[in-house]
Amino acid sequence: MNADEYESLVSRPILSAVALDGSEPIAAARHFARGFMTKLQAVHGVPVSERAMGLVQLVVSELVTNTYKHAPGPCLLDLEVVDGAVEISVWDTDAALPAACPADPGRVGQHGLEIAMAVCRSFEVRREPVGKRVKAAVVLADDPGGHPAGRLI
Repeated sequence: MNADEYESLVSRPILSAVALDGSEPIAAARHFARGFMTKLQAVHGVPVSERAMGLVQLVVSELVTNTYKHAPGPCLLDLEVVDGAVEISVWDTDAALPAACPADPGRVGQHGLEIAMAVCRSFEVRREPVGKRVKAAVVLADDPGGHPAGRLI
């Protein structure tokens, strides 16, 4: 392999996508996310902490759970490494934009968006020509100061 071929491989984006539609999309999404993170470390040599491994699976689970509960039909899950973070993107067929409920420690359930927004570097929701897309980014590097979202650089 010559230097140009090597540079081409190194500069390629690291991403993976899956369409989810079925009776157990949440478990399938978590499994997909864990596989992506494992390959990220084993194949691409990107350091993946236990915090990042767990948070990516948690955020994927929360976003796909919202889709499964509130949007009819399939959803698409994309995972991509962008600027030191795993960008999680979930598209579904429902154009209604989700909103996090106000903080209420007595409320049972409906904490998914609150959790995702607290542990992610960025979080955005936007309408698409069909449906909507929710994007969240989990930082890969741990913060030595202990910030739960990781090192925010």
